[in-house]
Amino acid sequence: MKSFPKSILGLAVTALSLHAAMLAAVAPAATTPSGASTKEGRTPAVSPSKPNILFLFADDQRADTIAAHGNAHIKTPVIDGLARAGVSFRNNYVFGGNSGAVCVPSRAMLHTGKTWFAINTATLAGEKLMPELFGENGYTTFGTGKWHNGQPSWLRAFQHGESVMFGGMANHEKVPLRDLGPDGKLTAERIGEKFSTELFADAAIRFLEKQSPQPEAKPFFCYIAFTAPHDPRQPPPGFPANYTSRPPLPKNFLSQLPFDNGAMQGGRDENLGAWPRTEAMIRDQLAEYYAMIEHLDAQIGRLLATLKARGLADNTIIVYAADNGLALGSHGLLGKQSVFEHSMRTPFIIGGPGIPQGKSVQAFTYLFDIFPTLCELTGITPPPGVFGESVRPLWTGTKQSLRDTVFLPYIQVQRAVRDERWKLIRYPKLGYSQLFDLQNDPNETRSVYDDPAHAAHIARLTTAMKTWQQKVGDTLALNTGSNPPPKIDLTGKERKTDQWQPEWIVKKYFDPAK
Repeated sequence: MKSFPKSILGLAVTALSLHAAMLAAVAPAATTPSGASTKEGRTPAVSPSKPNILFLFADDQRADTIAAHGNAHIKTPVIDGLARAGVSFRNNYVFGGNSGAVCVPSRAMLHTGKTWFAINTATLAGEKLMPELFGENGYTTFGTGKWHNGQPSWLRAFQHGESVMFGGMANHEKVPLRDLGPDGKLTAERIGEKFSTELFADAAIRFLEKQSPQPEAKPFFCYIAFTAPHDPRQPPPGFPANYTSRPPLPKNFLSQLPFDNGAMQGGRDENLGAWPRTEAMIRDQLAEYYAMIEHLDAQIGRLLATLKARGLADNTIIVYAADNGLALGSHGLLGKQSVFEHSMRTPFIIGGPGIPQGKSVQAFTYLFDIFPTLCELTGITPPPGVFGESVRPLWTGTKQSLRDTVFLPYIQVQRAVRDERWKLIRYPKLGYSQLFDLQNDPNETRSVYDDPAHAAHIARLTTAMKTWQQKVGDTLALNTGSNPPPKIDLTGKERKTDQWQPEWIVKKYFDPAK
């Protein structure tokens, strides 16, 4: 793999030294949020105890890439601290997606609290957005980082903004950025002069440094949408200097997925490595991916240290989540265009005033549950039509679960539903189905669909899938049985790079000889 100079290896040490600051930043305080809706320009009825919101959103981060959650091959001291100081939702999901760019519907669902069947995910037209609602209820709102749902919706959502990237991705060292000017309009595009994660952290820090800890000050909603660890998987030089041993292969590694799940032909993500996938290539890409997460972890440490230095830590709710997962070798895939666990499960941690520390919740949650959760914690009434539910009852113990099953609909090619143990996947265009026993096969490596002993599980989950379809307005006709799918072999398939990959990645992963 690529060898990096040691120029900024000290950042890792900095992240470790920020651990104590991070714990203080999410220490709970005894507060009872309250407040009422107001319109722009009026004096908001805001209680002095209304908590601030710091929302940290990663891009393409698998749920299993946090050391505190069991990954011994990655170093995430700051995120680990968030887990120790808050509540971790270990079965959190993105509700599938209506696009191969899963981040578009994911972010749309996050900010509306609705499923992708109910909204225009590309524009968010006509929807009340999470930061928009908080702004109407007395919050100072700020956004930085990635926004993949159009400029008009961003302008509606935020009162302040700096270093905003409109679109899905960029070379992390050449990020196209816009700021929100004093006239309420976006400035001309400029190219960032730092690595993306540092650009967005810097912008948020400048915003936080202007916020007052005084009781009479307006609370803030600060949203930081990082573009890491989304590809290009190009960790900044020297972070880390090198891996003494690269991360191991995922337990469900395959050299190829043996059938076309609907995303194999022409998908950009799957072109980022040659077929068949090799151990060396996957472990290199995992090392680069982990390095980007470790760098992200260090930048989050800077943000939390700023919260503490400004006296804002005790009254700030911190949310850490990601838009979707990623395959990176699992099932022979690289992208997130599947309903396997590695691509649909995402991190979700929340901590702050009134939230217990060090708690882990196994109940099923979705990213669109975050909107109503933050509304409940701040005394704000959610807008009509929100589909998600507040997760607060899961940590208070008033509820053991919000839903018995999880439904994962991906465009028109894949549907999945799971309960605590069993998972059914349907591929309607192929007439193919899979059934996994997640208790004994958590990595989804052995389908037992054809075993007659499991007919009752298939029937039960099929009913659950159809119930979900009716509930959310999904009209896709499902296959009722399972036929063996046509086998494919993409060995030697021609691949083309994209405009965002840096030269060293093109040479390393797109050289015809590789």
